[in-house]
Amino acid sequence: MNTQRIVITGGPGTGKSSIINALLQRGKTCYEEVSRQVTLEARKSGVEQLFLTDPLLFSNLLLKARTDQFLDAKTETVNQIFYDRGLPDVLAYMDFVNSAYPENFTSVCEQHVYDHIFILAPWKDIFVSDNERYENFEQAEQIHQQLIKTYKRFGYELLDIPFGTVSERTDFILNHTKL
Repeated sequence: MNTQRIVITGGPGTGKSSIINALLQRGKTCYEEVSRQVTLEARKSGVEQLFLTDPLLFSNLLLKARTDQFLDAKTETVNQIFYDRGLPDVLAYMDFVNSAYPENFTSVCEQHVYDHIFILAPWKDIFVSDNERYENFEQAEQIHQQLIKTYKRFGYELLDIPFGTVSERTDFILNHTKL
């Protein structure tokens, strides 16, 4: 089966997780964001914000978890799989904080290719900071630009998801990925 791999990306607080939850409610196969899990695990070890403390370690853990998601998806027998962020997001965040990363970060992104990339722009009306999200709205806008740049670097065409209700945004994605 030729399964479509569909990434939903965007800066922090843009509504990605809400859309993933809506897709799950509609019976779609989704792989949820792993950065919150990595952050919470680090907190158990006494590190409040692992990405800010050790961006390379944090990014290595994310890269591994997202690669595992990509590989695990090969066992799925569905037409579409949706991801809350993709592998290039790791590089975009590293570039955002101007942190170097090893060559294998790039090669992993080149070896694991997605079919569709949807991006959500920063939206002040829904942006909320929380315990795992350290970025402010201005930083979310900068991350958005870095995500665009990084995905384009790997040859992806990004499709902007318009502002709207979660249902409208979910419909937009499904209408643009019909088989």
